[in-house]
Amino acid sequence: MREGGGVNTTRKPRTGLVRKRLSAINPSPENEHLYRPVHDDDPEIQALADSIRERGLLEPIVVTRDGYIVSGHRRHAACRLAGLSIVPCRVLPIHSVDDPDDFVRLLREYNRQREKTLAEKVREEIVSADPDEAYRHLVEHRKAASAVDVSPVRLLEPRRRSKITAAKRPMVDAALRVLDERRDFLPTTVRTIHYALLNAPPLRHASKPESTYKNDQRSYKDLDELLTRMRCDGTIPMDWIRDDTRPVTVWGVHNEPRTFVRQQVDEFLKGYYRDLMQSQPNHVEVLGEKNTVDPILRTVVGDYCIPMTTGRGYSSLPPRSAMAERYFASGKEKLILLIVSDFDPDGESICESFARSMRDDFEIENVHAIKVALTHEQVGSRDLPLSIDPKKTSSRYKRFAAQFGDKAYELEALEPGDLQQILRDAIDSVIDREAFNAEVDAERQDAAQLDTLRATVHKTIGAIELEGGAA
Repeated sequence: MREGGGVNTTRKPRTGLVRKRLSAINPSPENEHLYRPVHDDDPEIQALADSIRERGLLEPIVVTRDGYIVSGHRRHAACRLAGLSIVPCRVLPIHSVDDPDDFVRLLREYNRQREKTLAEKVREEIVSADPDEAYRHLVEHRKAASAVDVSPVRLLEPRRRSKITAAKRPMVDAALRVLDERRDFLPTTVRTIHYALLNAPPLRHASKPESTYKNDQRSYKDLDELLTRMRCDGTIPMDWIRDDTRPVTVWGVHNEPRTFVRQQVDEFLKGYYRDLMQSQPNHVEVLGEKNTVDPILRTVVGDYCIPMTTGRGYSSLPPRSAMAERYFASGKEKLILLIVSDFDPDGESICESFARSMRDDFEIENVHAIKVALTHEQVGSRDLPLSIDPKKTSSRYKRFAAQFGDKAYELEALEPGDLQQILRDAIDSVIDREAFNAEVDAERQDAAQLDTLRATVHKTIGAIELEGGAA
């Protein structure tokens, strides 16, 4: 025992065995904070009472000098149900009020060997948690995520963005029509809307018949400015247009722990993906040339659980290395690479150079690369607008022009649904569909098991109370 009567939990203090009146023994209020309440109608308590009636109390109740139970709350309730008035007790040479924190820890130590629920175990650990150490871990996790340098900016006088005039009405109506047609693929990009407008070009200025929207930088800049105004004045929501070249980072913060626990409990076991490709003989990957088509392709590859790599043009070394690691880890015989890129000098070159790098830089001998889109056959069978940037300055232009001519096309010129179907057909052509369907059926069984487990855990965690209220 520490000086002043505090509790030393490193070893149990000496005790004395006495007989005490049951009415002189009190349950510790702190016990219900740590453990589930003891109820007289609990079948286990009633069974324990029957045992005590038959054999007596075999294990004494442990109490403090001021009569509060340290170990034996369930035995205390059972003795009362059994009709006992005198019970054997071990009295610890402490008072419960000497050091409240140490007293709670002592309750935990005396009950450590008892079988408990998950909720009780969590509350036990909260008692012994070091807030300073926990906060240090929290801060370290945040620092590892990101660091931001901020410098002050001097703001000039307020300046209002010019309003959309009646002269821009044809372009506004055309843009709204495109957005409505592609509502299932929102948010979208300015570049995608640009190519869609070329199918039925509006006037850039209502009173100027010669101002027809064209596949040039001037029209593109007009559209970019118009879409900015349309978002600022509320014509369309801000989040309908995305910019994949300017990533934004936000933090998921909470006012207190309970909302965080609710969120985590609600999302518990919801992120399961069965490896639907595990039964396939070959390892399949998708390569996208540009970030703008990532959201369109992601829906398709997600249905098959196929890894996808997207970038801005030629992929750097780290994504290629990661792809090689996935292939070797799969243990599969062949790497099948489905490539989605522009039909232009760089888009065609990416197909060859990426596959060659996987073979030469990472020693993957069995690489099978397939250009899924855009291909020469696809642009020949579709009335697509030409690329706004044919890349005539590219070192690969002469070779491209000699093989295909001087017309180039971008992926954004394709309807999103068309691009999705092209990729889906390509995937189906290289996989064992019967094996895939068997994995999908197995995933349904997995989902049923996880749903049952999730419901069970919800009930258990729902019983945990954090300081300040229920979780």
